Amino acid sequence: DVQLQASGGGLVQAGGSLRLSCVVSGFTFDGAAIGWFRQAPGKEREAVACMGIRGGSTLYADSVQGRFTISSDKAKKTVYLQMDSLKPEDTAVYYCTGNPRGWLVHLWQGRSDYWGKGTLVTVSS
Repeated sequence: DVQLQASGGGLVQAGGSLRLSCVVSGFTFDGAAIGWFRQAPGKEREAVACMGIRGGSTLYADSVQGRFTISSDKAKKTVYLQMDSLKPEDTAVYYCTGNPRGWLVHLWQGRSDYWGKGTLVTVSS
């Protein structure tokens, strides 16, 4: 079974940092594209950051560019989202998603079949 297990959410003050983790199982990690989406209360789900594991290509939403960094550990089959300089508007449930074929743009458009359960990030002002 494909599983994407996200963790690392929590409560943090504005300006603080959190690191989310997504552990992937059930498909070949090296060839995949893995990413993070988020959904704030009353808003649509939006792409935050995605990466192709083999080539290391990345995509970031404009709202997080320069503050968030996506990275991977192939040995642990884990993708991380380092979130720095957090703002109250970053408050949302964050979801990990994956495309086994490494289709980065497809993933960015939210068309992946594989999603993990979300982890809540709350940023207080």
